[in-house]
Amino acid sequence: MQTTKDWQQERIKTETVLAEVLASAIDLREHETGLHSKRVACHTLELARQCYPNDPELLRQIYWGALLHDIGKIGIPDAILLKGGPLTESEWKVMRTHPEKGYQIMSQIPDMQVAADIVFSHEERFDGSGYPRGLAGDAIPWGARLFAVIDTLDAMTSDRPYREGMLFDIAKAEIQRMAGVQFDPEAVELFLQAEPVMRRMVSLKCGTAVIP
Repeated sequence: MQTTKDWQQERIKTETVLAEVLASAIDLREHETGLHSKRVACHTLELARQCYPNDPELLRQIYWGALLHDIGKIGIPDAILLKGGPLTESEWKVMRTHPEKGYQIMSQIPDMQVAADIVFSHEERFDGSGYPRGLAGDAIPWGARLFAVIDTLDAMTSDRPYREGMLFDIAKAEIQRMAGVQFDPEAVELFLQAEPVMRRMVSLKCGTAVIP
């Protein structure tokens, strides 16, 4: 006989699979390869576990926020999203609306405010030069600050049509260099503490995580 706890776990598992499928569809539309969204979600979750080992609900929301960070790009026209050359200023203005569009989608999901805030804030920079709101420092949600480090790590170490992925140590050096500018120094320090795990996950292109 299935207990209430079993039913809840099955529901969470089903919802997570649906979110992962949606993230894969978003990656596919943008011609991302290698399950970018799932990788950054798994890696961000690993960092978050160091902070919140006993808060499975918060960890689940951080995973969802990282996984669906680009969901707002559903609302960006293909002519802009898939443009081969540089974007014009007016095109960039449209592109920069994707975090808010994503927030509008995610905020409709009950009890997912933390995830929605990560989606809204994933393009912010620690020094306040990001978008869409120009948040700085602690005004940026902690999950989004963790995600920022991981997103850069994955972007630099993954193969692209125009270049091969860089070595972990090169990405690490760039992340350290941008501490206090693009990244929260505390998030960078947490990344450095978790380096052995991060290095292994990157080498395996890990896209599998144990979701709380």
